[in-house]
Amino acid sequence: MPGYRSLDSLVRARLRTWPQRPPGVAAGQGADAWLRGRPADAANAHEPYLKLPGSDRMRTLPDGLWLNFGGTPAEPFADILAIEACGTLPNLLDKRSRFAPSTHSLMAFCPVPWLLAPVSANDQASRWRATGIITGEPTQPLIVPVRDVRVLYALKQHHYAGFAASQVPHTHEFFMPMDALVDADAPRNPAVRALLARASAQAHFMEAG
Repeated sequence: MPGYRSLDSLVRARLRTWPQRPPGVAAGQGADAWLRGRPADAANAHEPYLKLPGSDRMRTLPDGLWLNFGGTPAEPFADILAIEACGTLPNLLDKRSRFAPSTHSLMAFCPVPWLLAPVSANDQASRWRATGIITGEPTQPLIVPVRDVRVLYALKQHHYAGFAASQVPHTHEFFMPMDALVDADAPRNPAVRALLARASAQAHFMEAG
């Protein structure tokens, strides 16, 4: 990891180069307001996180978090894609438990500074406008229920090989080698794009011929 102090810093640096819509995820019918929530473009910036209703302590901070906002101002929701880089097997087990199917009522918390900031360096529109579900400049955080969860786990090669040989993922789980995730060309890698295309609720529906 030349030039990076840790695996975490390398993962964050690489994910900052990914676009607002996850690579390979096509524009679908209905909700299509993808925004990258984590990692932020700059260090120490405000970032969205996940939590359980009523909790102000138990937070889930994925290495990568993309939110696809939908619904109406009266009944908003977000579909999410989370990315977790797991350096050890205990780390994988811990992170999997946070997204287990028995975890209900997950909420996405979007801080006001994040909502007011531009979508990206190339798109100066405020994020709150891009969500399509906020009718005026926000003064309070946006907290929305998570409708659909997809999680991509990146594992070191020897962990990945062992897991792929012996385990069956849950339907919301997807796995890739760490080397593929931190590769500078990951967003353009056809295999990465194909995997993320399958990590979408739209992939469950037949396309008209």
